[in-house]
Amino acid sequence: MALYGLAVCGGKSSRMGSDKSQLHYFGIPQADRVLNILSPICDDVFLSCNSMQSAVFKNHKILADLPEYEDIGPMAALLSAFKTYPNADFLIAGCDYPYITTEVFQDFLSSVPKQSVAAAFYNADGKYEPFLAWYAKEAAPLLFDRFKNNHYSLQHFLREVNAEKYIPKSEKVMLSVDTPEVYEQVKAALNVDNEI
Repeated sequence: MALYGLAVCGGKSSRMGSDKSQLHYFGIPQADRVLNILSPICDDVFLSCNSMQSAVFKNHKILADLPEYEDIGPMAALLSAFKTYPNADFLIAGCDYPYITTEVFQDFLSSVPKQSVAAAFYNADGKYEPFLAWYAKEAAPLLFDRFKNNHYSLQHFLREVNAEKYIPKSEKVMLSVDTPEVYEQVKAALNVDNEI
């Protein structure tokens, strides 16, 4: 079974005020870092982005949101991926998690039972992280059904299928950077000094 990695860069980043996938924590844009994290454990990797971002990533292998799924939020990335590659499982990583590593994803994948439809990181608030997750190809028809019924929440989907819950050793890997203030705090913690 093919496992494809999807570094998700979509979204308007309205709270951040700039594209989160282009932020630097380790000397390269976070989008490139996430691709590097996924590459060792996936058969192929893609950048998932909206149509507006396609030009920014012209030197990358991209999976742009298909027109029929635009403006439905995060589910657009996953539906576009399954429509394009229906026989693959997908390992999803959002570009706003600076502490994620290849090793954490390896541990995550090794914890997923074989018959699962989906699995995701699970935080202290009792919620799944839909963009730190794995979706089997068997999830695709269920997701397409939800789309037809105007149900676009990946959180609700993960709950409905009782997706496997993965609690990482460090809660920090689930820290999502969504504002300039948090970005500055993380940069200080990592001791880096790159501008937005």
